[in-house]
Amino acid sequence: MIINRFDTAELHSAFGIDMSSIDGFGFGAGWARVPAGGRSDPHQHDETELFLVVSGHGDVIVDGGRHPVAAGMAVLFDPFETHVVENTGSTELVFFDLYWRDPSRAARAATGHSDRRRFGERPIFVFSTPPTPNGDLHLGHLSGPYLGADVFVRFQRMNGAQAWHLTGSDDYQSYVVERARREGKDPAATAAYYSAEIAETLRLMDIEPDQYTVTDTEPTYRAGLQAYFSRLVKSGSIAPQEGKALFDATTHDYLYEAEVTGGCPGCGAVTGGNICEGCGEPNSCVDLADPQSKLSQETPRIDTITRFTLPLHEFATELAAHHRLGRVPARLRELAGRLFARPRLDVAMTHPANWGVSPAEPDVEGQVIWVWPEMSYGFLHSISALGRRLGRDWRADEPEQDWKIVHFFGYDNSFYHSILYPVLYRLAFPDWQPDIDYHVNEFYLLDGGKFSTSRRHAVWGKEILTPDSVDGVRYFLSRTRPESKRTNFTRESYTAAVRDELIGTWQQWLNDLGHRIRTRYGGHAPDAGIWTPEHTAFLGRLGARLSAVTAALGPDGFSLEVAAAELHGIVTDTRRFVDQESAVATAEDWSDEARTAVALELAAARLLAHCATPVLPRFAGQLGAALGEERPDEWPHTVELVPAGTRVDLVREFFAEPSVEAAEPVGVGSA
Repeated sequence: MIINRFDTAELHSAFGIDMSSIDGFGFGAGWARVPAGGRSDPHQHDETELFLVVSGHGDVIVDGGRHPVAAGMAVLFDPFETHVVENTGSTELVFFDLYWRDPSRAARAATGHSDRRRFGERPIFVFSTPPTPNGDLHLGHLSGPYLGADVFVRFQRMNGAQAWHLTGSDDYQSYVVERARREGKDPAATAAYYSAEIAETLRLMDIEPDQYTVTDTEPTYRAGLQAYFSRLVKSGSIAPQEGKALFDATTHDYLYEAEVTGGCPGCGAVTGGNICEGCGEPNSCVDLADPQSKLSQETPRIDTITRFTLPLHEFATELAAHHRLGRVPARLRELAGRLFARPRLDVAMTHPANWGVSPAEPDVEGQVIWVWPEMSYGFLHSISALGRRLGRDWRADEPEQDWKIVHFFGYDNSFYHSILYPVLYRLAFPDWQPDIDYHVNEFYLLDGGKFSTSRRHAVWGKEILTPDSVDGVRYFLSRTRPESKRTNFTRESYTAAVRDELIGTWQQWLNDLGHRIRTRYGGHAPDAGIWTPEHTAFLGRLGARLSAVTAALGPDGFSLEVAAAELHGIVTDTRRFVDQESAVATAEDWSDEARTAVALELAAARLLAHCATPVLPRFAGQLGAALGEERPDEWPHTVELVPAGTRVDLVREFFAEPSVEAAEPVGVGSA
């Protein structure tokens, strides 16, 4: 027998609270204490865990949902549920903790319901980084945040989730001013023109966001941004501070972002002002090696200026806690580790400029709120604007704990999204613990080099996207999406993928199946007859493909590259099965087995239609119609046969021959 009493002398710090360990139970056990007003660090693990509350009261927060607990209550956590215990009372909260590994339960939690795990019934706001309206979108842009967010939302909706895609145009970027200067226009007109072009290119890509916010023309945006910035100032952490800055030696203009280049102080590569696209680290411009002004040939001079500034280095602990709450790829956590290894990291929140929104505070006359901190408010504003249209009371000044936010962005924006914004949210809303998942992509190359508008080294969305080509483009960008490393687009490889895979493999198989069904079964789906071991093995293989696609499109392991490969795998598996069965396909003695094989082929086609819907919506709709279904709108959980007798018409053109002609760009973008 083991008897153990709660003893404060045995407690030690773990997960942000005080805990002890008890040996000899055969499973993990111990006491835990949360002081009044305290809370544990958010975390998840593979064990099943049970809290038995002994004294005090508080809340347990699980995947964004808050649940009150008190003495005499038991709480069970499934594996991988992100959880926090918070003491909301005036006395300490004590509970007995038990935990054990159940591999079967953990496997079910990780794979059986990965499409909805961590999301539940919460509203899910999926953001693709608002593009800079200084030019149209090319394939380098489209391959990253925009296609990713679109597919993510489509998949979530097929699984019954409340998910919306939000983006817009980032009007107040300094790059808009640079573009307007070259075109001889004012920034507002430039932003409005390219914002409309961007929205049209997204539409051609079959990406139609639920909320597209145009910041310069949104009626309540300026006032809301100023109120948000005032919250940051009132926190006491963002205040006017004198610091060094770069100025053009001839024009005396303040230099930042697009107006200055130099060597990155982190990695040494040539970079623009304020952020390095290569290593992801921010710079203050004055720390660039051999800085060069874009405004004159003279070496920039250094002077002092007072700007609102954030001492970001003071928030390492808070950011680490945030990074334990949602999905944060190792690449982002590594970047945070590099930055917080610096002794100081002061980030200017305002800059001298004529284009943008000035703070309500009079401390920095002639300055505007820097567009990158501004974007953190823009996301909340977009949620509020979406809510007004949907009749939902979502407020930018009162973010809710059950909001699930998902960000898609390029690695060059990692500092802002995953490091700066969580700190700003903490300062503006101390009681809000934003639950954010981050999905980051690397650069997409063109013929081995970076997409470059200045060198006309780009394939623009409008030159390649048509109603007939859009699915082929979406497929190839998914197949080659730069998720963990830089990948490459060539016209030859795109053409080959469409011709060899989509037309030569997918369409050829479907057309051949259609011909065989017309010839042997009068154009109707046959009922399965006698099953052979090979049949059951193929059905199991299709089930494995379904599980793999589900995992690849789920929130934890989202990968368009993997999903597209698995879709192609459904087709190649089926063609291999057809080749194996062809030896007896027309043998009279094996007719019952032959119709089972054809029924399984149709099941594969039906599975392809459903699983391809988030990635290739037009193709999936056509294939669904050819199989006698409406557009597939629910995600399959099992492989199902097409009902016997269903009219089937698979002899059609699903994909068009690819054509990529060089075209004049609509405008010159920043990336």
